[in-house]
Amino acid sequence: MPARIAVITDSSSCLPDLVASRWAIGVVQIQLNLGGHFDDENRFDRGEVIDAMRAGHTITTAPPDPGAFFWTYQEAATAGATAIVSIHISGRMSDTVRAAREAAQQIRIPVHVLDSRTTGMSLGFAAVSAARAAAAGADAGRVIEAAERRCTTSTEFIYVDTLEYLRRGGRIGAAQAMLGTAFSIKPLLTVKDGEVAPLARVPGTRRALAKMVDLAVKKSGGFRADIAVTRFGASDHELEIGRQIERRVPAMAESMVVEASTVIGAHLGPGALGITVSPVG
Repeated sequence: MPARIAVITDSSSCLPDLVASRWAIGVVQIQLNLGGHFDDENRFDRGEVIDAMRAGHTITTAPPDPGAFFWTYQEAATAGATAIVSIHISGRMSDTVRAAREAAQQIRIPVHVLDSRTTGMSLGFAAVSAARAAAAGADAGRVIEAAERRCTTSTEFIYVDTLEYLRRGGRIGAAQAMLGTAFSIKPLLTVKDGEVAPLARVPGTRRALAKMVDLAVKKSGGFRADIAVTRFGASDHELEIGRQIERRVPAMAESMVVEASTVIGAHLGPGALGITVSPVG
């Protein structure tokens, strides 16, 4: 009988509930602190968080408590898992991986904790690939390979109205060099070496979004790829971006529009949009 491998990730993966449920992926919640109210991010109303950010209120984030990982792992073991693959947001962005490793030491079955060195749907697609491999009866080594392959080949393209929220949260990384950009110049970002990095400066929102689509189409390179458009708060742009990509990427495997994790949105700011290009195979 093949080993049953459980796959766990964290809420920065932006996985829609239906997708996580379909593939039996456990999602541990990163935490948010708004006005002294400290709780799992999925317990906050997204609209209220966005309104608070626009009003200038301080919002901070924190990794899950190791206890949250312990009980998630324990539940998987009790349900019959013989090993766990737990894949998480880059350790250069969050201490989530460290909390997972601390909890893993207390579990009676093997727990393999992976630092994805990314976040968002790059992490989400990696978790899905791992879960698919597990569902097909792969052993832990092959499940890990499936996750790592997605992590290393996926790319995040990110648009933000301002770098101010990244600066406040201390997650600005190499994009620090773009601070001071004129208000009319919009920054495009990516994730490189596990942290947010600059990609381009483009005048105006529409040109910046068009540039982001061009970059995503070029990155797909004619290969089959899953593509996700991620938004933090509804805008007039995400559906049109999705339609453009569908027209211009004929080899696309799967396309979806998803809500950004509230924790990610708290660092990127209202109006942030992203495109994830994740080659299949």
